[in-house]
Amino acid sequence: MSSEPVVPPEHGGAVETAATSAVLERAKGAIMALTGCSADAAVEELSQRAKAGNRTLIEQCWITLGGLVPRPPRALGEPAADDAGGGAHSPGPPVSRDPSGVLARLGEDLVRVRTRRELAGCLLEHLRSPLGADAVIVWARLPAGGVELAGHAGLDDAVTARWRHTPPLSGLAPLDTLRTGEPRWLEDLAGDEERRLLIGDPHGNWRSSAWLPVPSGEAAEASVGVLRESGGPFGPDARELLGAAAQLCAGRLRTLGAGPVDGAGAALDAVAAVFEALPGAVTLLRPLRTATGRIEDYRVVAVTPEAAGLLGATGSPPTGLRLGECRPPVPPDALWPGLRHTLDTAEPYTGGPFAGQEGEAGYVVRAERLGDGLVVSWTRVDAPERQEQRLADVQRLGNLGWANWNLVTREALWSDQVHAVLGLDPADGPLPLAALPDLAVPEDRPLFSRALSALLSEGRPLDVPFRVRSAGAVRHLRAVAEAVTDADGTPVEVHGFVQDLTAQRSAELALVESERAILVQHGVLQAERALAGRLQHALLPLPRRQPLQLAGLRVEVAYLPAQSGLHVGGDWFSAVELPDGTALFVVGDVAGHGVDAVATMAQLRFTTKGMVSTGSSPTGALTRLNTLLLHAHDAHGTATMVLARYHPAERRLVWAQAGHPPPLLKRGGGVRYLDRPAGMLLGAAATPWFEEAKCRLEPGDRLLLYTDGLVERPGELIDVGLRRLAEAAAAPQREVPGSLSPLLATMLEGDAERRDDVCVLDIRVPDGPC
Repeated sequence: MSSEPVVPPEHGGAVETAATSAVLERAKGAIMALTGCSADAAVEELSQRAKAGNRTLIEQCWITLGGLVPRPPRALGEPAADDAGGGAHSPGPPVSRDPSGVLARLGEDLVRVRTRRELAGCLLEHLRSPLGADAVIVWARLPAGGVELAGHAGLDDAVTARWRHTPPLSGLAPLDTLRTGEPRWLEDLAGDEERRLLIGDPHGNWRSSAWLPVPSGEAAEASVGVLRESGGPFGPDARELLGAAAQLCAGRLRTLGAGPVDGAGAALDAVAAVFEALPGAVTLLRPLRTATGRIEDYRVVAVTPEAAGLLGATGSPPTGLRLGECRPPVPPDALWPGLRHTLDTAEPYTGGPFAGQEGEAGYVVRAERLGDGLVVSWTRVDAPERQEQRLADVQRLGNLGWANWNLVTREALWSDQVHAVLGLDPADGPLPLAALPDLAVPEDRPLFSRALSALLSEGRPLDVPFRVRSAGAVRHLRAVAEAVTDADGTPVEVHGFVQDLTAQRSAELALVESERAILVQHGVLQAERALAGRLQHALLPLPRRQPLQLAGLRVEVAYLPAQSGLHVGGDWFSAVELPDGTALFVVGDVAGHGVDAVATMAQLRFTTKGMVSTGSSPTGALTRLNTLLLHAHDAHGTATMVLARYHPAERRLVWAQAGHPPPLLKRGGGVRYLDRPAGMLLGAAATPWFEEAKCRLEPGDRLLLYTDGLVERPGELIDVGLRRLAEAAAAPQREVPGSLSPLLATMLEGDAERRDDVCVLDIRVPDGPC
């Protein structure tokens, strides 16, 4: 008999009925697993035994289950002894020989499995040695015709996830066994791979496999696969052994598929869910016994998340594995005797602290028996020296130290770090609490003393900054403390810490100084912007009345300063009638911002007007302006420009450009950009080349000269802006003064923060006399 006889549970009502049904199903499964008989035959066998022993059926079920202890191997064909009086076992599976007792031991262990996965693990354990099995799979037939992975052992999660639900595919060995009722022997990897779907990834992991139907009435409902990493055929003895093992599994699989046992599987799921929510490192273990009853290992049934990491699990939880296959924090040799004692006596076990593996912290282990398993908790216990080292590390990294003053005994206790923070010699020992304010500089002593007095008289927590002078330098410290009072509310103890905040305070002061410098610089830039703005307004005044009448043309001018940044840009224009009756039109853009850009703009604007007025051609003026920039105080200054001279007698426009966008001409219903003559950026080269272009203006024509601020936007090609300007100019507009406003509104829509100045000359040739 077992060391712990099974006793029926004592419950009433529906619970008792369910428990009775579960006991009956377990006893039926035991008889079916041991004999390979059907469910009805198992019930008949139990009834005969109960009648022979003058017992009730449920009493006979409990006696049968209580007699399931490991027995020494017996020769096949030898009748089994009666399990506690009453009847004999039905004959075993029809196998001619079992010289090593594999089937006998397998039958004894099968009755204890509770899930199909445990059944697969049980098969693998018993078939590994005689057949070289490396993995076992149990498939169940699905109503739709496919198969479902019901249990497995020796496979990783990636493979099982891939094959968990398989449709009715052709060439799949387990499906073939279920259709035909005949086993399939895959012993030639190269040949089988061409005509079958092989399990595994990669397929070469299993060089040979056997697939056997599990008999269940007229048609098999399950298939068992035995996979080997080694190749070669299954000999006659191996095939006979596998066939008998499949028959031996039939009764247990039928029982596992019944309602009460499925409920046990659901209970295991519930247990796993409960363990998922438990705090701490807790495991549910079930002992694994040898044929002689010796516990050789423990199966991990459920774990908490913390325990999963403790056992070395890095991916999926270690449930289903042997404890020896995991990495428990306590060496098994130190733990096994205590666990075995709890299983045998039901007495709780507490052991340790055990030294951890590989220099880890120690653990206290507690175990309680739960049914035929164990609930084991692992509690980490740091060694005192480890705790002291961690406390010292925290103080060092935080640049602080703890202190304690006993107001009754007048004793004080400081950590070594307090002496370092206060700049005192540890050999002098701790200072009394009342002497602590004397360490502060004179300016901080009154505040410190008042805070300490409030702590001792009112129990008010102390948190005060103060400064000390040490080694000729002032350091910024902080003291934090609270009082512990007796039953009458009188302070009897004070504990707290002091912290060195010098580095933090220095960083704060540096930040304040930096912010002050930024504010000063901001003010300088604002003043420079204001100055540049006034200079720009003085040097580039906008006409008060528009439009202008110049050489028979109507001209409108628009200038919009940038909205972002602190500096004023260098965009400028010139629209004047010269003494000889011609008109000069110029738009330009000086690189850069601020006072220097405004000064360069003024030079170019007035010099251009003077050169053209004294007879210089547009190209000659650009050449001289280039020389002016090269010899200016800022030799790196550059500028772009369009310079045009209009001759009203011939309505001829002669123009040149220096790296500037071309003018836009609107004539009739169409618009086009004038072809740009050659011309390079002013200030870019000592010997530039400029060419002139000519254009005859017709009545009704409209010519736009502009700077790049009108067409450029950040992150956008200038061609996009040029197309947008052409579309805006081509749109119908009322020909009235101030007609630049609709064009500017269209072009600047969506540019909430204009980054550059915008300058536009709108030149129109009247249809009739001006």
